Amino acid sequence: MTTTEGTIRLTTAQAIIRWLANQYIEIDGQEMRVCGGGFGIFGHGNVTCLGEALNRVREELPLYRGQNETSMGFAASGYAKQWLRQRFMFCTASAGPGTANLLTAAGLAHANRLPMLMLCGDTFITRLPDPVLQQMENYYDPTFGVNDAFKPVSRFWDRICHPAQVIQSLPAALATLLDPADCGPAFIGLPQDVQGWTFDYPEKFFAKKVHRIRRQSPDADEIADAVAALKAAERPMVIAGGGVQYSRAVAELTAFAEAHQIPVVETIAGRANMLATHPLNIGPIGVTGSDSANAIAEKADVILAVGTRLQDFTTGSWTAFAKDAQIVAVNAARHDAGKHMSLPVVGDAKLSLAALSAALDYTASQSWVASAREERAKWDAYVAENVKPGNRPNSYAQAIGVVNDLCDPRDRVVAAAGGLPAEVTANWRTLDIGTVDVEFGFSCMGYEIAGAWGARIAQAEQEPDQDTITFCGDGSYMMLNSDIYSSVLSRKKLIVMLLDNGGFAVINKLQNNTGNESFNNLLEDCPTIPEPFGVDFVAHVTAMGASAEKVANPAELGEAFKRAKASDKTYVIVMDVDAYEGWTTEGHAWWEVGTPHITDSDRVRAAHEDWESSRSKQRRGV
Repeated sequence: MTTTEGTIRLTTAQAIIRWLANQYIEIDGQEMRVCGGGFGIFGHGNVTCLGEALNRVREELPLYRGQNETSMGFAASGYAKQWLRQRFMFCTASAGPGTANLLTAAGLAHANRLPMLMLCGDTFITRLPDPVLQQMENYYDPTFGVNDAFKPVSRFWDRICHPAQVIQSLPAALATLLDPADCGPAFIGLPQDVQGWTFDYPEKFFAKKVHRIRRQSPDADEIADAVAALKAAERPMVIAGGGVQYSRAVAELTAFAEAHQIPVVETIAGRANMLATHPLNIGPIGVTGSDSANAIAEKADVILAVGTRLQDFTTGSWTAFAKDAQIVAVNAARHDAGKHMSLPVVGDAKLSLAALSAALDYTASQSWVASAREERAKWDAYVAENVKPGNRPNSYAQAIGVVNDLCDPRDRVVAAAGGLPAEVTANWRTLDIGTVDVEFGFSCMGYEIAGAWGARIAQAEQEPDQDTITFCGDGSYMMLNSDIYSSVLSRKKLIVMLLDNGGFAVINKLQNNTGNESFNNLLEDCPTIPEPFGVDFVAHVTAMGASAEKVANPAELGEAFKRAKASDKTYVIVMDVDAYEGWTTEGHAWWEVGTPHITDSDRVRAAHEDWESSRSKQRRGV
């Protein structure tokens, strides 16, 4: 490393890491690095140059050794969620398949609007050694490679072809990662030769910089339009999405609801915006929601949607609302604020709710609020019975109820894909704000353990005495379980509730509900498996260094959970659950899925006709 006046000579890789280590963010008056470190698996595409640079800052930017690139990306998303998108982790992978493994994780971060920086190896810019190990040759465009596949799943994408580019590229990437409207993954491709090339960088480029998350004030005219719509409402309702938490607007949401006596329902991403006991919390909405929330949604005439992208599981594929209901959408992202002929309020949720409340001289009718509370009381009674041990064969709901009763209010709960997101969303009773992470934006199997590991790393920086609890099915476990080992190695304890129903049971349920016979989902229904058998999960878990035990029923699960809480390392509790009788049967809105229009099966034909019978309620918007 040499310097001249006002400059410093560094490799491209060294410059990237030096700059990243000097970027800070102010959170509640405290300055900390905006990047909490990274997850990495080295290969020939990133070990020699980027690895050398990262070794120099091993204290400032700790690098967690991954077991699988996909799970590294999931962990980065779990970390960002725990930090409410105020901090992020980077992922580094080698060229070729190592980088390609991050594609699914990038899709998850993109769908959930989560910041994640990817620093990935690329083929040589000079092309002198082409074709190289793990290079995908494209016959008509030699610049086109594996890394170009990340363009659809990145909010920012660049390939560094010269060391000077990082002066422009890095600030642009970070601006994307911290922007409330454009937040999502940023990808930077690093050709193997360019990583080691040098440049005389301006020293001031590496000066410490403190960032703050932008809060966009809403437009006054849009606020006025929203106020006019709300004043005319006879049956108003608030949909609270994940953006409420990312804006740190929970207090403003609660104050708005209380001041104007407007019932609130939560999206899957917005679970834990309000406590379960709050009298205006009417429950989760949508396909995996509650009878209470869906009951008021179909009657509401004005719907204030705050911080939600109105995904089909929230809207019941747009059948959950009256066709003439007016939606007022508050969102930092213009793309999300204008959906389905909404009145848009483009702005920060915290500022927008405050502005709406100040301008709104209105309270909902006592009869409307009373009816909403009556619906919630009926739903609470259903959930209390649904989670009760012994009311039917072992079920997801029973396991959820046991953990809900025994966990600490500040423990974090994680679930993803399969049947557990629906069961957690419907049955979990929120004990404290911001304690639930149900990944259903991308509905990605495998997130459960990896995302929980990332959340635990962040949680250890915030609330080290709390636990991260993840609910995982046997299907997701078999798909991606290696971060149990990661959690043990890094001493980031997890509690994993591993609920075994013998395969992909929730898709088997959908298969049966659409008139189809069970086929290739449960192990016992796979024609290519002559003699199905279950995995010895306890043996598998203990082989990775964690503690594990199998229990026979919810009562034993409760005692095991107490032992898991007392343990100082990752603890897995295995329980068999019924694949057919254990599901939550209430609370579901219609969901559009493709069903055969022509079939030889009377059952499939009848199911198709029944499914299509609800289409008449579908809202036709843009």
